[in-house]
Amino acid sequence: MPPRPPRLALIRALFETYRQRYLNRDPRLLDDFSANFSGYTGCGDFLVRELGQWQTITRTDFKQVPEPIHWEMLDLELQDLADDVVAVVAFFHIHLPLIAGFLSGETARLTLIFRREGDAWKVAHSGISLPYPIPTASEDEVYPLQSLAERNRLLEAEVEARTAELAEANRRLAALSQTDGLTGIANRRLFDLRLDEEWRRAKRRHQPLTLAMVDVDDFKLYNDRYGHLAGDQALQTVAQTLDAHARRGGELAARYGGEEFALLLPGDDTRQAQAICRDFLAALDAERIEHADSPLGTLTASVGIASLTPNGSDTPDTLIATADAALYRAKQGGRHRVEMDGLPLNPSSS
Repeated sequence: MPPRPPRLALIRALFETYRQRYLNRDPRLLDDFSANFSGYTGCGDFLVRELGQWQTITRTDFKQVPEPIHWEMLDLELQDLADDVVAVVAFFHIHLPLIAGFLSGETARLTLIFRREGDAWKVAHSGISLPYPIPTASEDEVYPLQSLAERNRLLEAEVEARTAELAEANRRLAALSQTDGLTGIANRRLFDLRLDEEWRRAKRRHQPLTLAMVDVDDFKLYNDRYGHLAGDQALQTVAQTLDAHARRGGELAARYGGEEFALLLPGDDTRQAQAICRDFLAALDAERIEHADSPLGTLTASVGIASLTPNGSDTPDTLIATADAALYRAKQGGRHRVEMDGLPLNPSSS
């Protein structure tokens, strides 16, 4: 049978007094507990059987969180057990001012038993349970804020470590996506990105941008005679030799496609570019890669150089086309040579 209205109002008033004093950190709550008290806290692992101990816990609670807290009430049951005993069961979410979200995502359950002692009603039992795992509070805590702070610190450290690992993995992935799988130097994708960047920089600064296109001479004949495995090894040697000549900041050696390579030379003038390409051909000659179908008997390459100062009508493709045209002239002129703007430079000249 539900409580009669007068008793219902009494029980509700007892609970409301308790709730307001607890939430507002009101020290008068200390006098509301019975001398014959028992209870337990949500974060403790022991049963309290003495009033003095419970009052100490309550003072610690108020000291740890001195600001008012809030209960988001979910359900409330009022029970009239006997003339001098009533009970309240409350379900709610706790909202602390210190840590947003702590204890607010799950339902806390509070059981209060009030007993009439003389002319006053006292809290004879208080038990709160939190039906989800939380850290155990230390001796000087009611809410496990120290444990939570340590847990948060460890979590932040783990997140930071995972973030660093992810960044490193992304860096390696980006490097792989921009590296030619056969030769280990920059691939066409990275070359296109860097060419676009350097083109825009040269355009802003009204400076020339130099590009050398490199093609291995008679490479099909080399593959036909020595096989594709030897051809791959030859391309690797060409790539590493070319990459060794991209020494200055911003310079980039890349595999453009097949047996064709590109050497981006921002900031270099034509004389510097010619010297770099001449040194590259000499270094490749020094490798002495046998090529019986080549006039020199070794694997050689041809180079075409273009240098442009970007203007409104030019694009990076203009620079590539100009360098390709110079490379074509080097091929037509006998191969194993450097050509720029129609002015050839043999690798043996100085």
